[in-house]
Amino acid sequence: MMEENEMEMEQLLSMGFPDELAAQALAATGGKSTLKATEWILNHKSTTAATTTTTTSTPPPPPPITNNNNPSPFQPKLDRFFHFHSKPSTTNNSSPPPPNAVPQQEQPQKSTNPISKRPKLLLSKNPLPQQQQNDKAHEPLAERMRPRTIDNVVGQDHLLGTNSLLRSAIQCNRLPSIVLWGPPGTGKTSIAKAIVNSCSSSSSCSYRFVSLSAVTSGVKDVRDAVEDARKLRISNSKRTVLFVDEVHRFNKSQQDSFLPVIEDGSIVFMGATTENPSFHLITPLLSRCRVLTLNPLKPHHVVVLLKRATGDLDKGLARSAGMRVDVNEEAVEFISANCDGDARVALNALEISAISAAARVHGDQSKGVEGETQGGNLLENEENGVCSLKAIVTLDYAKEALQSKHLAYDKDGDEHYNLISALHKSMRGSDADAAIYWLARMLEGGEQPLYIARRLIRFASEDVGLADPSALNQAVACYQACHFLGMPECNVILAQCVAYLALAPKSVSLYRAIEAAQKVVRESVGQNEGVPLHLRNAPTKLMKELGYAKDYIYTPDNPSATQSYLPPSLQGYKFLDWPNSNKNDG
Repeated sequence: MMEENEMEMEQLLSMGFPDELAAQALAATGGKSTLKATEWILNHKSTTAATTTTTTSTPPPPPPITNNNNPSPFQPKLDRFFHFHSKPSTTNNSSPPPPNAVPQQEQPQKSTNPISKRPKLLLSKNPLPQQQQNDKAHEPLAERMRPRTIDNVVGQDHLLGTNSLLRSAIQCNRLPSIVLWGPPGTGKTSIAKAIVNSCSSSSSCSYRFVSLSAVTSGVKDVRDAVEDARKLRISNSKRTVLFVDEVHRFNKSQQDSFLPVIEDGSIVFMGATTENPSFHLITPLLSRCRVLTLNPLKPHHVVVLLKRATGDLDKGLARSAGMRVDVNEEAVEFISANCDGDARVALNALEISAISAAARVHGDQSKGVEGETQGGNLLENEENGVCSLKAIVTLDYAKEALQSKHLAYDKDGDEHYNLISALHKSMRGSDADAAIYWLARMLEGGEQPLYIARRLIRFASEDVGLADPSALNQAVACYQACHFLGMPECNVILAQCVAYLALAPKSVSLYRAIEAAQKVVRESVGQNEGVPLHLRNAPTKLMKELGYAKDYIYTPDNPSATQSYLPPSLQGYKFLDWPNSNKNDG
């Protein structure tokens, strides 16, 4: 009984009624029906508003509980707001009019038939208002096909396995604060919503899901959400999961606002980001959350999603196209192989393909074409004589919808540094084919050619070095040529330099030498020895009297002479390990 009262109370609060008024309504109606309680509140408000306009000093009695079969004269029936419905009453309403009602002779004549008066309100089977129905009808396919629970999530098995952290947390009803990090379309938002739904359905203590976007929200929105979460937790012990999409867009002070409320348990924080949390999220926030990495979906995962959308007649392709839709296996395989593991890209392409195929069907129908058409669309004749339309998505439609392959590349993000690292390491490993491939990935992604040329100059000294000193000349010439020509003509110049550096002999002796020397200097900060006197310049008489350049041996005149060039404490120290031969020292 207590759980039922809490559920009714929660529904009344979600409709915007104050706590005190909702409690009075439940007490007056027995606390078993949200419908009766809502009608009581509305009747109570109407009666109160009507009596304030009279001069009677006697307060009116509390309104009686409205019978479901006799609608109130002040408010329409509320059945349409709920999933259950009452049959419309056919009896005349004998309740007296409100005190402020217009006399009967002054009112325009209206039909007494409630069905003809408000047919949409009384007979509608959909509890959503018309505007919300229209919004739902235009939801993208990717939004409609979001998984309800974690059992419906496809992919990310390393996070949702049998003994995984998330499943254990749901079973124990103890959701941790987490940050979901992964590429777009891998299920960050879907997993967050599915976790809350799964936890609410498997335990008596449900969670409320509140979603914010760091793109459009600020600290005030976060504070309002936290305040509502605290009130809800006090009123019925229900906790709130605050989901923040694109959390990396919050600055440091905005991220700081999460710290105290995560620590005191006011909210369970779930953030989603496509950027590396180590670079874009503050350390105190990371210490309070568990970072979970999502991987791009495999092609067979995407195939499952596409077939699920095709087979779902309620939320799937049939709803987008307005008719039945079949998808050829070739189209499914093409989309799954060319979406780069992005489920949103795949579902959007499938939806566009279905809409295009459906438009072709309607066009053929208007021309009177029946049977199989050139585009693979069918006009089926059923046995009862009623024609039903069906669209078939072929490979051509899929290619048209996915004209340009999606390239995962961000000039300022992780993928930028991942690709330049792959190029650098491929050249270091002397794999010219791989190096040219990664170069092409960067160019097709829109990378600036001068940036790549600068990295090649660095590589020429760091990884080739003394093994082929002309490599530096090649790299500098490549930079100058790219500056002169620009894209797209300079692509072959970059490819020539990349291939040359990949095939050149390698030596990191120079790189190691300068690194070792700088380490010695850094570790002796404040204690660096002065330049030995015989190595100092002596342009004046005074400097010569002080011993500058004394005993210095001019080696062109005496090549066989030996003298030291390092400070006394570093005598005999070797930084450069370079043999006399030109062998590759790795």
